[in-house]
Amino acid sequence: MSTGATSTGGTRPGRLALVRHGQTEWSLSGQHTSVTDLDLTEAGEREAEQLTELLAGLGIRPRTVLSSPRMRALRTATLAGFTVDELVDDLVEWNYGQYEGRTTADIHRERPGWEIFHDGAPDGESPEDVAARADRALEHAWQAAAVGGDVLLFSHGHLGRALAVRWAGLPIAAGSVLAMDAAAVTVLKLDRGVRMIDHANVVPLRPVGA
Repeated sequence: MSTGATSTGGTRPGRLALVRHGQTEWSLSGQHTSVTDLDLTEAGEREAEQLTELLAGLGIRPRTVLSSPRMRALRTATLAGFTVDELVDDLVEWNYGQYEGRTTADIHRERPGWEIFHDGAPDGESPEDVAARADRALEHAWQAAAVGGDVLLFSHGHLGRALAVRWAGLPIAAGSVLAMDAAAVTVLKLDRGVRMIDHANVVPLRPVGA
């Protein structure tokens, strides 16, 4: 991905804030969810509402809001108080193919050692497919951020991790070492020409004992 674009008139480029959707029934159970269009749980709705304060605390001032077209991402954006400017198909979750709806523990019983960032999914997407998609989404978002103002990208767990490592110039396999919990925020920036992960997997505060 190129970050050669420069801002005009001395305007400092904005940051890219990757936001994973709030909790769903399948994110709670650990089931892989890509094309299945689930809504948020009540807990997920509360997480989404808390994102407003979390993003403000991180100093994110969005000028542009992009979102995956999946219901869980759009509902998260709306409950966080944002109007989506554009639906971006490249922000949908990794297509898990035959592994849709299955947990990692279940998959490992028939395929020990399987890992999505290294192995992809049968009848779904390969790591190379997702890397190319992440690069396109980042290029699109950066066109808005480069002229000033932060950009919010409401997306999903594995796709968000792919976005973060591809921004940092790392191979897609590096996504396996990042975490992205429900309603987590990861912030990317360009600092003196260097692509950085500014914050990673920042989640809304939860009551003690919750």
